[in-house]
Amino acid sequence: MIRALAITVSNRAAAGVYEDRSGPVLVELLRSAGCDVVDGPLVIPDGDAVEQVLRDSVTAGYDVAVTTGGTGLTPTDQTPEMTRRVVDREIPGIAEALRSAGAAAGVPSAILSRGLAGIASSTLIVNLPGSSGGVRDGMNVLRPILVHAVDQIRGGDHARADAAPTAPDGDADSPAEIA
Repeated sequence: MIRALAITVSNRAAAGVYEDRSGPVLVELLRSAGCDVVDGPLVIPDGDAVEQVLRDSVTAGYDVAVTTGGTGLTPTDQTPEMTRRVVDREIPGIAEALRSAGAAAGVPSAILSRGLAGIASSTLIVNLPGSSGGVRDGMNVLRPILVHAVDQIRGGDHARADAAPTAPDGDADSPAEIA
């Protein structure tokens, strides 16, 4: 079972200026990506609240915590900095793939996203852009790897395309695999 938390980071949505549109999309896409339980979306302002909610998600034992919003260039966009305070190990390949996929989908500004991905204890944390389109594009990147990433974080073995025997020391008898 995979438990996920969807977090919308928006000063204006948190203040009630407008309705959160990306959070509900994120919830549905996390479910379709294999998460059995998806809580949220929590709608919070950027800054220290992000750090606190991410720490709380780790303490609560969520397998996945995904934010939407706060990854841009404005002075109030602080989600990556707050995320970096929480994660133990970054996963730069996820963040790079998110930006690359957005740009390849015809959104040049996707490369301006400063979102991070990483592991805090046993929780995968990923920052997505704040738009519904950015969430859809980001989840298209995460969907194929999400269950495998959670399994790896839990200590699972690498998925294998062949049934090559494994040596007693745990090394495969075939070329090394990435992740």
